[in-house]
Amino acid sequence: QVQLVESGGGLVQAGGSLRLSCAASGRTFRWSNMGWFRQVPGKEREFVAHISWDGGRINYGDSVKGRFTISRDNAKNMLYLRMNNLKPEDTAVYYCAAHTAGTYNSRENYAYWGQGTQVTASS
Repeated sequence: QVQLVESGGGLVQAGGSLRLSCAASGRTFRWSNMGWFRQVPGKEREFVAHISWDGGRINYGDSVKGRFTISRDNAKNMLYLRMNNLKPEDTAVYYCAAHTAGTYNSRENYAYWGQGTQVTASS
C-alpha cells in the first residue's frame, strides 16, 4: 500500500512555473508506476502525466505536452511535476496516484490518491 501527499501548489501568473511534489510512504513506491491528474469542479478528473516505476516510460496528456515534466526519485520516495508556461486553463486541483493496471490515462486504473494541491494560473 502507498500513502501519498501532494504539495507545491499555489497562485502564479500566466507564463509562470511551479513544481509539484508528491511524497510517498510505503516500500512499494519504488515499484509503482505513478501518475498525475487534475480536476476542475464540475468536470471529470483529467490525465496529466504518467511515469513507469523506473522512469523509463513517460506519457503526457495532449494539453500539457512540451510544458510539463514528470519525474521521480525512488531513493527519496518522491514524485514531481514541473509545470512551465502555465495557462489559466491549467487551473485545477492536482492529484498524484499509483497506477495499478490497464491503460495509464484512465483514472479508474489508479489507486491511493493523495488529497490534492490547488494550482491557480491567473491571466
